[in-house]
Amino acid sequence: MKKISLMGCPNVGKSVVFSRLTGVNVISSNYPGTTVDFTKGTTRIGSAKFELVDVPGTYSLEPTSKAEEVAQTMLEDADIVINVVDATHLERNLYLTLEILARKKPTVVALNLWDETKHIGIDIDLDKLETLLDVPVVPTCAITGEGIKELSSELSDARPSKIIEPMSEGERWLTVGEIIKEVQVVHHRHHTTWERIADITVKPATGIPIAIMVILLTFLSIIWIGNWIIEYLLDPLFYDYYGPWIVSVVNTFSADELLHDILIGNSTVQSPDFTESFGILTTGLYVIFGMVLPFVITFYFMLSLLEDVGYLPRLAVLVDTGLHKLGLHGSAIVPTILGFGCNVPGALATRIMETEKQRFIAATLMAIAVPCMAQSAMIFGILGRYGLKWILIVYCTLFLLYVLIGLLLKKIVKGESPELLLEVPPYRKPDPLTILKKTWTKVYGFLVEAVPFVLLGVLIVNLLYITGIIDALATLFAPVLTTLLGLPEGAIAALIMGFLRKDIAIGMLVPLGMSPEQLTIACVILSTYFPCIATFVVLLRELGIKDLLKATGLMIAVSLSVGTIMRLILIGI
Repeated sequence: MKKISLMGCPNVGKSVVFSRLTGVNVISSNYPGTTVDFTKGTTRIGSAKFELVDVPGTYSLEPTSKAEEVAQTMLEDADIVINVVDATHLERNLYLTLEILARKKPTVVALNLWDETKHIGIDIDLDKLETLLDVPVVPTCAITGEGIKELSSELSDARPSKIIEPMSEGERWLTVGEIIKEVQVVHHRHHTTWERIADITVKPATGIPIAIMVILLTFLSIIWIGNWIIEYLLDPLFYDYYGPWIVSVVNTFSADELLHDILIGNSTVQSPDFTESFGILTTGLYVIFGMVLPFVITFYFMLSLLEDVGYLPRLAVLVDTGLHKLGLHGSAIVPTILGFGCNVPGALATRIMETEKQRFIAATLMAIAVPCMAQSAMIFGILGRYGLKWILIVYCTLFLLYVLIGLLLKKIVKGESPELLLEVPPYRKPDPLTILKKTWTKVYGFLVEAVPFVLLGVLIVNLLYITGIIDALATLFAPVLTTLLGLPEGAIAALIMGFLRKDIAIGMLVPLGMSPEQLTIACVILSTYFPCIATFVVLLRELGIKDLLKATGLMIAVSLSVGTIMRLILIGI
């Protein structure tokens, strides 16, 4: 099967073109030997079947990051290249186009966002551009599907350019300028409504309040939709149907008390226990599917929507000045937002930062102050019943830590913090199919990673309780838990579990009969003291053992200090 590589700069609409060409059968994974994500699928053109690879976005084939190295390798492996170009920023995009064409791969150029050129007064001579590049050029609007059929048809005519040869950086920019003079004319016209909105959302005076509102509405939507799904769909399903059924099934074959406790704990047909039993088939499955999954689905849906509309790059521009004060730049908002979904991709996304200093700061701040969606779902679940006030205390504390620790790390960590270089695309009409595919890909990845760890964690805690180890550890660490942090001795089980799964650890606080003040302190401690083991392993690869040990020491110090201060404020001496 021949391989087609879909290549282009970031934010040119590659993912939508990919979605239009591949349908629904796609796989998202890491490139072999790296932790760089890419997506592949299949497409049929005529009677031929092709493998289509969505290559990580890159501005150049002279790599400065791991993602750009992967993009270069994927180009070398391709039989055909579809170079997706943003028609509204032709001059910026042609630099990469010339690099691709100089590699003499059969290529078709997809001139995407073609409809936008008319809106902003840009005329492009397609015939002349095709002549100058010596490869097929197809105008497309992937959001609506316009030009996708023609793009597929032109793949049979893909050919290496006989005109474009390897050249130096300076020669390449001169060539780009000459091509632009030949093929593009820009007309004066008034701003459209969308452009006025775009301007408003990047100017600090108006953009920051809008950003706060967008983020707040996004997370309120996640909380509301997730709680609705749990209350009206999942809880009735688990408590009224699944619970009695699985208890009856286990009771028919399990006379062994140990096996019975491992599978369903102390659940009965009349009263299935999904929170305190720590059974693999009760607590294990309920936490994933009944408590966490609804929030994870809604989070990734909202994230995909904001990404597809084109808002995330504007958010990066808005926060750039503030993040510079923490030794970062605006692009650090990407691992932060991804971290709110899952810390693992958040940790991987720190690779977009250019220097070791920025990567260390971004990774450490995310590990300390950015709870994943699964963990947030549990925080919403156990504190929500006491009112929004307690949830706000947790997240305001974490935000304050993010800022204060960032200011500290900027001063003590050696290295450079370069400026933000980011292309901001125009606002676009979101494509429902693309959003759903992105959401499914991320949710599927979460389930593959989370389910084994949750079931293993529940099993381990169950065995620790049965063998009495939890009680022994609680006695050993009682002075720290009760005196410094004001928590009950039984919270030691949650702290141990936190290294496996933070969401499960927070769920383990429920049976301890803690006050809202104690639950709030415990949630902050569990958020700050360690990342989960999956994130820990990724950080080890990304930072190295030396920097990871530094970050870990900081996490422990922050957790104990903040926990003690919060105990003094919320509970008193």
